[in-house]
Amino acid sequence: MANYGMAFDYELCIDCHACEVACKEENGIALGMEHRRLWIQKDGDIEGDFWNIDKSSVSFVQMQCQNCVNPPCLEACERKAIYIDENAIVRIYKDKCDLLLSCMKACPYDARYIDDTHFFTDKCIFCADTRLARGETTTACQITCPAKLRYFGDLNDEESEIVQMLKKRDFFVLKESEGTIPKLFYFIPKNKEFAQKTIEKGTKIYTWGEMKPKIQPLNLKKI
Repeated sequence: MANYGMAFDYELCIDCHACEVACKEENGIALGMEHRRLWIQKDGDIEGDFWNIDKSSVSFVQMQCQNCVNPPCLEACERKAIYIDENAIVRIYKDKCDLLLSCMKACPYDARYIDDTHFFTDKCIFCADTRLARGETTTACQITCPAKLRYFGDLNDEESEIVQMLKKRDFFVLKESEGTIPKLFYFIPKNKEFAQKTIEKGTKIYTWGEMKPKIQPLNLKKI
């Protein structure tokens, strides 16, 4: 069984939005639609307890569904339309969604949105129904990023590129206090001044050895 996650070397982001364009093309989302599956937030737009706004520099953070081990959207859905699949990706049964929006309200990352074509709440699912379903092992956003700042793969595979990087670099997760246990990881910038400007004091810094026991998936259910 795979356990997919993603990591970001956010220091390298040049705000080109190639990842957003690739994601929209891969998933049939109209170009120009904002806040769909993934998006880039500039420092002045970011909310939360992890980001320290500093106007002397411009920085960007990659935002999308955090593919939580303990997803609050799953618990909030009374129709049991949300589940965790065999790849440990948080998914939805589209025909069961009643658009009560309880999942959207429960998500502390504002990651879900209404697909107004098919009428269900959608989000990033790591290209599970497109690229992964075709046997590919990369996401559209990862393979398109010119800065190569995204790492994607099986967290259960010690030889995977993402695990190898997580072993080399310290990192943090977003809104840890929510208890969601995200599987999106943000590498500590190599530039110490940049790190001080973009990471709030008190943020928990992890090594892979500390994080690995936390991210074993719960509530697995096959499609």
